[in-house]
Amino acid sequence: MEKDQKGQDEKFMRRCLQLAVNGRQNAKPNPMVGAVIVNASGRIIGEGYHIRCGEGHAEVNAFASVSPEDERFLPESTIYVSLEPCSHYGRTPPCCDLIIRKGVRRVVCGCIDPFAKVQGRGIKKIRAAGIEVTVGVLEKECRHLNKRFMTFHKYHRPYIILKWAQSANGFIDDHFKPVQLSSDFTRMLVHQLRSENDAILVGHVTDEREHPQLNVRDWSGPDPERIVLRPPDTPQTVIQRLYEQHKQSLVVEGGAATLRSFLSAGLWDEIRVETALDRLIEEGTRAPQLPGDLVLLNEEVEDNQLICTYERKEEYGNE
Repeated sequence: MEKDQKGQDEKFMRRCLQLAVNGRQNAKPNPMVGAVIVNASGRIIGEGYHIRCGEGHAEVNAFASVSPEDERFLPESTIYVSLEPCSHYGRTPPCCDLIIRKGVRRVVCGCIDPFAKVQGRGIKKIRAAGIEVTVGVLEKECRHLNKRFMTFHKYHRPYIILKWAQSANGFIDDHFKPVQLSSDFTRMLVHQLRSENDAILVGHVTDEREHPQLNVRDWSGPDPERIVLRPPDTPQTVIQRLYEQHKQSLVVEGGAATLRSFLSAGLWDEIRVETALDRLIEEGTRAPQLPGDLVLLNEEVEDNQLICTYERKEEYGNE
């Protein structure tokens, strides 16, 4: 029976994750959250996600979607939520109060909310009301979905992605001059990445040599804030400033010295390397060396370009 319950819990939590990603652009700076309400027979009677910052949370939208004829099933139902229900008054009332008021039988959470005003308080309040609570179903997946939000609130800095393109033999330019190593398609993927993050940074040499626009031209979405690392700046000062400005994520696109400065400072969470498999360069700037404390998260080949994404062995960076 326990095995059957675990399988059911994971199935409905996966649905929460599917719903949550619909809020990727408009929920920011709030996390992406999905919620599903399931009656005793295993039928979904309500579901929702956090659509837009300042509007109803996932739980509110899930309860609102329950039809009048299905309201009678709530006392026997389970609500699945990918992130702990909030317990504080912000722009909207606490979701844990709504859950208690609706009188569901059970609550299943994917992971704890690291935000200082929550951090387990929502779960504690729901349990105090006599409602069964299960925590940690697909926890890794739920945390990874909101890795930017998690890193920002746990480590008090933005989530940092280092990104570069290199030749098959490990050079990022040709005879120390800029060179196009991405294909049209993989450049579009880079613009998608930019649209999903709050800020983008290059060093002053790259800025003076290449004058990169660093915007989103080949994808739909907002442009990230453009930052140039000047000689008086350090990665630490930039990161602190972004945290104070409530920026939750940063993409560092180069050049080599700038990328190495973030690597040597230990300021990175994810590294994305695009390798042009059919391109060799005789002389130029060597790509940064990958650090040892990483794991391969994803690997794909597009247009003869190998794209590898790595993350730290320990989740969400150093404390």
